[in-house]
Amino acid sequence: MSKKVLIISTSLRNGANSEILAHEAERGAKDAGHQVEFVTLKDKNIGYCKGCMACQKLGHCVINDDANAITEKMKNSEVIIWVTPVYYYEMSGQMKTLIDRANSLYVTGYNFKDVYVITTSADGSDDVVQTVINGLNGWCACLPGTAIKGYVNGGGLEAPNDATKNQELLQKAYNLGKNI
Repeated sequence: MSKKVLIISTSLRNGANSEILAHEAERGAKDAGHQVEFVTLKDKNIGYCKGCMACQKLGHCVINDDANAITEKMKNSEVIIWVTPVYYYEMSGQMKTLIDRANSLYVTGYNFKDVYVITTSADGSDDVVQTVINGLNGWCACLPGTAIKGYVNGGGLEAPNDATKNQELLQKAYNLGKNI
């Protein structure tokens, strides 16, 4: 059964390993027959949440920037794949900022239930991806019915474009998309 899949790539770097793996997941999801939309945070203007909670009454954030359009895409998707480089053993700041700005989802409703994550880091241990999963689990806990269904840990990638040389990781990312 075809699903609406939203891939959110949060790296701002050209040649980003996380974005390389994201495109492999995109290819896998498309090959499986899903409708896939790919969003990158490169060149997006996304301000910090002000904590005003107006979104709980309005159904959208009062800050007029790119976050509102992305949040709308999130709301209408059935599956979200978060893609992030890992900085200091946590998701990227821009990913966390977007999550904070998606606070309106609590009151407007959302279609997605399945959440996946792809991480990249220089550190190759599985501990790295677990810190991101822990943070993302906190978000899912606030959205009843959602859960992390799978992940790819792209560890051991130190320089831009390193992911293109790692066939095993490319295949794992493809399979994540293919098996949604």
